[in-house]
Amino acid sequence: MSHIKTGLVFFFTILIMILFIPIGIAAFVLGFVGLKMFTSWGIYKIAQLWARGVIIITRCKMTVSGREYIPKKGSVCFTSNHVGVFDIILALAYIGRPFGFIAKKELAFLPFINLWIYILGGLFIDRKNIRKAITTINKGIKKIQKGGSMLIFPEGTRSKGRGLLPFRSGAIKLATNSLATVVPIAISGSYEVFEKENLVKAAPVKLVFCPPIITKDMSKEERRSELLDQVRNAIEEALAS
Repeated sequence: MSHIKTGLVFFFTILIMILFIPIGIAAFVLGFVGLKMFTSWGIYKIAQLWARGVIIITRCKMTVSGREYIPKKGSVCFTSNHVGVFDIILALAYIGRPFGFIAKKELAFLPFINLWIYILGGLFIDRKNIRKAITTINKGIKKIQKGGSMLIFPEGTRSKGRGLLPFRSGAIKLATNSLATVVPIAISGSYEVFEKENLVKAAPVKLVFCPPIITKDMSKEERRSELLDQVRNAIEEALAS
C-alpha cells in the first residue's frame, strides 16, 4: 500500500506541475515587471490545492489547531520547528495566505521546483557564502516590510524525529529586523510520513499555530535577546500538549 501511495503522490505532483506550467510562466514574467502581487493569491491557491491533495493521498490523521491566530493581512513571520520535508506541504495546506520561504540554493537547479519556489515568493540561500546569505535575508526582510509573509525554520535543518533542535541565533532576523508579527508553529509526526522509510505512509500528524507575538511592541533589546526564546518556548509547550 505504501508503494502505491508513494507512486500516487509523485504522479499527482508531476501532473499539477505540468498542468500549471503556463500559469507559472505567466506569473514568473509578471513578477519581473512588478505585477507579482496580482498573481500571488492565485498561485498560492494552486499550491494549496496540491498540498491538500497530497495529504488526502497519504491518508494521514491530521490534527490542526490555532488557525484563528493567523493574521489575515499584514506582515507575518511564521516560525516553525522543522521535522521533515512534509512540513512545507503542511504549511501550504493550512496557513491560508501566500507566503515565501528560504530554501537552500541547491533547489534552484531543480526544474519546475525552482520555478514554483520563486513564484510562491521563496528565496534561495547560499549558507556557505555569508555575504550572499545576508543579501538573501535582506530580500526576505523587504518582502515582509511590504506586507508579505515568510516562513522560517530556526533549527536550520530537519530534526528527523530527534526532537526540537537548538535554534540558530541569527535565524530570527527576518522577524527582528522587519518588526513583523511572529506566529510560532509546532509540527509533530511529519517525519513518519515519508522520510523514515522513504515511502509514503499514513501517520498521525499534529500542526499547532501558537498565539502571535507582536514584535513592534517590544524594545530593540527585547527583540534581540528575548524573541528567540519566546518562540522556542511557545513551540516546546505546543509540542508537549
